Amino acid sequence: MRAATMRIMSYNTLFGGFDGIADQRYQAQIDIIRAADPDILLAQELKGFLDEGGKRLFEMERRLERRALVAPAPVTGQNTAIFVKPDIEILAFESDSVHFHHAAAIARLRVPGLDQPLTAISVHLCPNGTPVRLREVSYLYNHADEDGFAVIGGDFNSLGPDDPDPVGLESLPARYRARYVGPDGKMDRRPITALMQAGFVDVAGHLRRDPEPTVPGAGFANTEFVPFRSDYVFVTPPLARLAIDYAVLRDAATDAASDHYPIQADFLRQS
Repeated sequence: MRAATMRIMSYNTLFGGFDGIADQRYQAQIDIIRAADPDILLAQELKGFLDEGGKRLFEMERRLERRALVAPAPVTGQNTAIFVKPDIEILAFESDSVHFHHAAAIARLRVPGLDQPLTAISVHLCPNGTPVRLREVSYLYNHADEDGFAVIGGDFNSLGPDDPDPVGLESLPARYRARYVGPDGKMDRRPITALMQAGFVDVAGHLRRDPEPTVPGAGFANTEFVPFRSDYVFVTPPLARLAIDYAVLRDAATDAASDHYPIQADFLRQS
């Protein structure tokens, strides 16, 4: 079945899986990604992966057997990236750290089995408030080509319009709660709503999957999060018509590997 599908995975790795020099989470993440076997991996928080001449990045490319396209985040260091299998042709790549708090990695790809190029975007929206995130998503609108293939995956630090209100929001310290709420004190859903108004389709909602929380990982409770869906895969309508599956990867390994759970979406290839 995998030969006839394209799998796209998004994963906020929490500092690339490193805690100082300790790399246990990174090693676990490599195993998780290899087991999922995505054709395209949209990664966030690859902090330090461009240091020492890109030592960590090149090792990750080798371990995953995929080519990496990295968008440096010069202010925060939380680089975003796109990893692709060798059979995917890279037509163009750009990095945008001007319009994003971290950075957006934007690749134009030719994927076997798709009859036109695919634009793949890895994003990590600002954690510090909805006003900034609203500005960030506005720079993604033009990728919502109603006739083309595009996917945006990543950590949106936002809640979708149809997701349930998170439990425990009122118990967060005010400095954390202010990141997510509007003037009424409730979760501000405008960034995700704006993306959908621009024409993007939430794959999980399209496939009628439950809006399962992606934060926090079970090993990272009592941090700045309450449980909610922070990570999404959005696609243009032509790609949504090819979507066949969506999942949050939740098990003992992903519980401990990051404060975010990885998500994946599968799409039919056209030939």
